[in-house]
Amino acid sequence: MATAVPPGTHDVVAAPAPHVAATAVTRAPRGWLGWLTTTDHKRIGVLYLVTAFAFFLIGGVEALLMRTQLATPSNTLLDPQHYNQILTLHGTTMVFLVVMPLWAGFANYFVPLQIGARDMAFPRLNAFSYWMYLAGGLLFYGSVFFNAPEAGWTAYTPLSTGPYVPGNGTDAWIFLIHLTGVSSIIGAINITVTVATMRAPGMGWGRLPLFCWSLLAQAIMVMLTLPVIAGAVTMMLTDRHFGTCFFSPECGGSALLYQHLFWFFGHPEVYIMILPAFGIISEVLPVFARKPIFGYKAIAVSSVGIAFLSMLVWAHHMFATPLTTVVLAFFMLSSMAIAVPTGVKILNWLATLFRGSIHMRTPLYFAAGFLVLFTLGGITGVIIAIFPIDRQVHDTYFIVAHFHFVLVAGSVSAVMAALYYWFPKMTGRMLSESLGKLSFWMQFFGFLGTFLIQHSLGLSGMPRRIYTYGADSGWQLENLISTVGAFVLGIGVLVTVLNVLWSVRHGRRVGSDPWKGNSLEWFTTSPPPPQNFDVIPPVRSIEPMRDIRAEIAAATAAGERT
Repeated sequence: MATAVPPGTHDVVAAPAPHVAATAVTRAPRGWLGWLTTTDHKRIGVLYLVTAFAFFLIGGVEALLMRTQLATPSNTLLDPQHYNQILTLHGTTMVFLVVMPLWAGFANYFVPLQIGARDMAFPRLNAFSYWMYLAGGLLFYGSVFFNAPEAGWTAYTPLSTGPYVPGNGTDAWIFLIHLTGVSSIIGAINITVTVATMRAPGMGWGRLPLFCWSLLAQAIMVMLTLPVIAGAVTMMLTDRHFGTCFFSPECGGSALLYQHLFWFFGHPEVYIMILPAFGIISEVLPVFARKPIFGYKAIAVSSVGIAFLSMLVWAHHMFATPLTTVVLAFFMLSSMAIAVPTGVKILNWLATLFRGSIHMRTPLYFAAGFLVLFTLGGITGVIIAIFPIDRQVHDTYFIVAHFHFVLVAGSVSAVMAALYYWFPKMTGRMLSESLGKLSFWMQFFGFLGTFLIQHSLGLSGMPRRIYTYGADSGWQLENLISTVGAFVLGIGVLVTVLNVLWSVRHGRRVGSDPWKGNSLEWFTTSPPPPQNFDVIPPVRSIEPMRDIRAEIAAATAAGERT
């Protein structure tokens, strides 16, 4: 009987354990051709991550341009048309080309490793999914050479339809939605089938890593909501070019219908982007607290609960439209109800940290920052779920601040935690701890400086999507503070980019399990081989690596006694 021993510990004999031998995997061609033709889930994950980080930098530059325009009153850096174009590019990029693909990258790389599989269930479809994403991004940004879209990332009608919409930029936005939607749906199907059918021996649903639970809930939401937005933008395309009249008010169409269809996708989209963040926080905290996750079942069930409730709250974004009081009350209560499973997660994470043997490393810094910033965003979310309050702050910078506290503070902080946590596994090298902590503090305080003050701007009446304001508005100081904070935040992100570029070649080499992690990705080498595992160990608990280390320690003690 073969022995289940993590790579790097071959000098220690573990207790005999059954295993499943991994089938040999055909090696891909070397060089650029290998990357173009790969179906290896790890390489596809890296392609997603590199591409999404490139779009992240582009979207960040767009954000800094907007903040520079608003730093002083009556600024002329950008004219109204270019400001609207940059706003549309920024919002669309961050939602469709950055956050979702970043999680797709980590999911592609680590789900098979965490469940003890050799690859995704459908490797060729997996590769097709990435190329559809890249095609959508390139097509969308190709519009800047002609006439970039100006309708905002939501593309409300009549801004996106009607006789006064210039150029074909909105068409590029529509095709982006279709191509990235195909990518996401294929990816969701692949994740669902992989998790359902390819788990290691002994890994029942009650032992599935929490990151995989969050991705499974996300996949179900993607499959239910993305076809709706695909239908909506197809109707928009026919309104624009084929004489139909679904949304155009000029011919009797309903602009409100588009809002219903868009937000039926748009509000679950918030949780599509944040659920994987919940999963990575659930992975990082117990490793650096040196204790098991508190309330594993509650966290897993709460992910499913969030997915279910998120389908019932889309009109939360439409409180300023002429809905009846009964409908408003329903969506107000359903929006508040989501705070319950989210609160369950936060309380369980805090309980995990409580009395733990805390190891203050960079992944934990970003995970702890996530807890602080996302909780603040959740509090303002409950506030604007009260529809009389929402009507007062709707379309102001209060909403901008809330949205960024949830998504930037939530998703980006968790992405950074994932990057610093899993970089050693992907490369076999450590990121610099000193640069990582510097990046965290710059991002943390830069974020607070950028967006905390925007709550005050919103309450003072500053509308969102305006490109300038007068000196007599009283908004100059807050906008200047927000702009300075944005540059600090941007430099903090750049520090991490430089950290990655330096460490990928010069970082300290590490073994297979530098953090003493809990899940199966730490069982194989760093970076993993093409087949992922030489042997696949059986899973006996929610922390299989802790079990394996205990077996090794027991075998070592037995060897010393003899």
